[in-house]
Amino acid sequence: MLLPESLSRRSLISGTASTGFAASAAMLLGTGSIPADAVSVKNTTVLSGYPFTMGVASGDPLPNSVVLWTRLAPEPLAADGRGGMPQEPVKVRWQVAEDPLFRKVVKSGTVTATPNFGHSVHPEVWGLRPGRDYWYRFMAAGEVSQTGHTRTAPAYGSSLSTMSFAFASCALYSHGFYTAYQHLADEDVDVVFHLGDYLYESGVTPENNWRRTTVDPSLSGETLDLARYRQQYGLYKSDPDLMAAHQSHAFVVAPDDHEVENNWADEIPEERSQSQGELWMPRRTAAFQAYYEHLPFRASALPDGPDMQIYRNLRYGDLVDFNVLDTRQYRDDQAYGDGSDPASRELTPDIYEPSRSMMGFEQERWLQRNWRQSSARWQVLANQAPMAETDLDDTEAKTLYMDPWDGYIANRNRLLEGARTSGIENLVVITGDRHHNYASNLLADYDDPESAVVGSEFVGTSISSGGDGADMTTGGETLLRANDHLKFFNSQRGYVRVKVTPDELSTDFRVVPYVERRGAPISTRATYVVENGRPGVQLDTQNAPVGTKYAAVDMPTLNR
Repeated sequence: MLLPESLSRRSLISGTASTGFAASAAMLLGTGSIPADAVSVKNTTVLSGYPFTMGVASGDPLPNSVVLWTRLAPEPLAADGRGGMPQEPVKVRWQVAEDPLFRKVVKSGTVTATPNFGHSVHPEVWGLRPGRDYWYRFMAAGEVSQTGHTRTAPAYGSSLSTMSFAFASCALYSHGFYTAYQHLADEDVDVVFHLGDYLYESGVTPENNWRRTTVDPSLSGETLDLARYRQQYGLYKSDPDLMAAHQSHAFVVAPDDHEVENNWADEIPEERSQSQGELWMPRRTAAFQAYYEHLPFRASALPDGPDMQIYRNLRYGDLVDFNVLDTRQYRDDQAYGDGSDPASRELTPDIYEPSRSMMGFEQERWLQRNWRQSSARWQVLANQAPMAETDLDDTEAKTLYMDPWDGYIANRNRLLEGARTSGIENLVVITGDRHHNYASNLLADYDDPESAVVGSEFVGTSISSGGDGADMTTGGETLLRANDHLKFFNSQRGYVRVKVTPDELSTDFRVVPYVERRGAPISTRATYVVENGRPGVQLDTQNAPVGTKYAAVDMPTLNR
């Protein structure tokens, strides 16, 4: 991305995300005042304050299109969920330009923000050029939003020498500051994947607020209805570091569980849920509506009651096909009470049962069809829970979690066998959920010690969930001993940065040393590489930071 010398990415973000007033936006325009044409939409609505308190965002980039997002909410923490907005529609103008000063506006339009969807807007912008940087902004009620940056995907089938992306997950507000998002805003990547737990349904109390900042007492309770979900998003999305990350990059998002409730499965809530029986589906309906209202989704994802179309495919030239999975809406209930259990075909036969699925059989067919039709060099699955086996027992026995893919072994085996029969040589799974960094080999059959390596998985740690974390834990040492296919473990906070070329996929685990106070620096803890045509992860020792000690077991290393 090319910015004028006087306007770096850092200055662009710090000049917008840290302020909440139109004057700051005007300063960004370099004019000292808001241009008349920027607010020419006639609107008599008078708001109680600056409406763009949650920032702006873009997402799901195509070669000729992106979707933009904002929500008008001068009072984002209002207990009634209305964000301080009147119960009437408001006209919102948007602009897309080829430069951050909006000297060359190439697309513009007007959309209506309605109370039914929390005064959120999701304009889909078409007719853009492939592989281009664009800047965008919104105007409403005489105010100008922060400026966002986005990037379209390259032309379908175009020959790419490189592309880059990042992925993140698990941002529990009360467990620490979003410093990793701040650093993510500074990365030069084509797109960001958010792999779940964008927010948590749990309330913020003085006891669990590790930020030790003042939070409105109305946010202490469990999130159960639409007003409360909107209020929870108001808290999370008002964070300046999260706003900065969205302003800098197009996001592709998919939920895990906490956007609704911990460990939910289709029409079945968690056993300890406050929303049992007839209360569950209305809660899921409210959660999905709020999720849509606060993120850059296209119209194809507009919820239909408790249902939302989340799984989708994005293509980056001839280099990478991304398939974004949904592992919550269609899954069978977790086996054996949804915990961790000693596991074998004799002890836990249900997890091997072919009739059970984590994705649902329609989504399984969709994925296999995409693979058969794809000619891209790399196939990347954007996934919510670890796919590689995670044995918790370092003896000859196995103990497995029932919520991730270990509880749906037949589905995992079908997926991996389908990749093989489709001729997929370069399968890479990117994953959230675990609050740890992993680099793992994917095996055709984890019950067979001689099983072939058929793919690679990179699990990214949390943005803040779990607090400061540590480089190594006793649990991590156990995992490395118990799982030969697990090649790297780290339990600090951060995100993952990936560079893809025709020859290799290189993954940097980016970590911060603390999140329970502000200002942590970012560093690359480890780099792992997958070579074209050679499934499995390899430690990149040549590009390792000086003095780095890797938490890894016996494994091949890559020296280029």
